[in-house]
Amino acid sequence: MTGRNWLLVAGAAAVFAVSAMVADGVGAQSGASPQAANAAGPKTAVQQFKNIQVLKDIPADQLVPAMQFISASLGVECEFCHVQGAFEKDDKKPKDAARKMMQMMFAINKDNFEGHREVTCYSCHRGSTDPVATPAVMTAESKVKVGEAKAPAAADDDDEAKTPDGPSADQLIEKYLKAVGGAAAVDKVTSRVMKGTITFGDSDVPIEIYAKAPDQRASFVHTPHGDSITAFDGHEGWLGLPSHQVRDMHGPDLDGAAIDADLHFPEHLKGMFSQAKFRGTEKVDGHDAYLVVGQRDGKTPLRLYFDEQSGLLIRLVRFGETPLGRLPTQIDYADYKESGGMKIPFRWTLARPSGVFTIQVTEVKENVPVDNAKFAKPAAPAEEDKGTAK
Repeated sequence: MTGRNWLLVAGAAAVFAVSAMVADGVGAQSGASPQAANAAGPKTAVQQFKNIQVLKDIPADQLVPAMQFISASLGVECEFCHVQGAFEKDDKKPKDAARKMMQMMFAINKDNFEGHREVTCYSCHRGSTDPVATPAVMTAESKVKVGEAKAPAAADDDDEAKTPDGPSADQLIEKYLKAVGGAAAVDKVTSRVMKGTITFGDSDVPIEIYAKAPDQRASFVHTPHGDSITAFDGHEGWLGLPSHQVRDMHGPDLDGAAIDADLHFPEHLKGMFSQAKFRGTEKVDGHDAYLVVGQRDGKTPLRLYFDEQSGLLIRLVRFGETPLGRLPTQIDYADYKESGGMKIPFRWTLARPSGVFTIQVTEVKENVPVDNAKFAKPAAPAEEDKGTAK
């Protein structure tokens, strides 16, 4: 497996990989320490990084997600626009083209959609470096069954969308809670330790996951190069890769980490939403599933797919907000088994535009002591090996 693929296997997948590239390849404009930067307050992208010409005023921690959105929309890697190891240089024509395209996109939305972000990079490119101008032919695989909910993700924000006939969102969430064992069973779980394997491509490596109520979680992927760690302590999240400085999570990554860390998620689910609606049915891995879209105040919506027969959650889609558009993360849950009086998935597959990996659990222990040190961020190493950034 290549070095880049090892980065994708890490709990935050490409987020950390791109963060490392930006930090090592672009570089901060000032030599101020992280402590001094924090004391001065959050920086904008133009204050934190070199040669930022379009996305000047966005928060500095939103620059990496914006670059990820471009990468996913065009189906390219960073080096398509950037000089590896010197991201601030303007030696490649695609970089200048990307700046012009971003300005065009902002102008289209401003002049035609009252400033709302309706047009994004993906609207035209659809995973190609050249905009897609010709409609694709209909194939058997692309036909949509009448009655299925196939509205684009943007429709999740449309409160006026017609609600199809079927169970209510509350009924489906309550059925899910009952299917996993009920509130009493969920409440009894105070900690969970899982061991298994994580698969990316044709490689399997061991993984250990520690979770503790309330809202603490850490995963340790034991790669041949050392441990890749993703941790959330209930307030802050961080990521660590061998030979790299620890990186803090921000924005949507923190939101996702908090959801993953909630041991009582089935019980808390209903309370997460300001509004939840049933949106129809879809096929998920051959199963008929009810789709519920939940709106959250100040956050992106969640799309929840509940198995029509069992009521169990078999897919969750969440979105990361970037200055250019939303990046989806899809998690498919399977192999539900009883553990500690409730049913939990022993296998889940996490897919992003940047890659996909599957975790298969082989051993679970409930309500065992878990030291808080498992979730504590380690001190930064004295010297970071920048030569390993990919």
